[in-house]
Amino acid sequence: MTKFQKKLWIGLVVMALLSPIGIFLPQFFMAEGAWGEWSSEKLKEMMGFVPAGLERLADLWKAPIAGYNLGGEGASVWVQGLWYIVSGLIGILIVGCIAYFLARIINRNAP
Repeated sequence: MTKFQKKLWIGLVVMALLSPIGIFLPQFFMAEGAWGEWSSEKLKEMMGFVPAGLERLADLWKAPIAGYNLGGEGASVWVQGLWYIVSGLIGILIVGCIAYFLARIINRNAP
C-alpha cells in the first residue's frame, strides 16, 4: 500500500468517526434535526407546502438502514452515533471493495 493510500484510508476512517456530529450538535444546542434532512411532513410544516417533485419522488428510495440506526426509534443519541459510525465504515468498505475489484478488472484487460 502506498503512502497516499494509507492517508486516504485514514482520512476516510476519520470522516466516518466524525459522522455523528450531525446528530450530537443539535442535541447539545437544543436545535432541531440536521439541515436538509427533513421529511415531506416537516417540510410542509416549515414552508406550508411540499414541492411537487419531492412529493412525487419522496417514497422512491428507502434506505437499507433507516436513519443509520439499528437501535430503533427510542435509541439514545450515543447508540445512534455508534450506528452512524458503523454505517459509515460499512459504506467505506463496500465502496473500497468495488473500487478494488474494478481496478483489478481494468488492469487485467489493459494492453
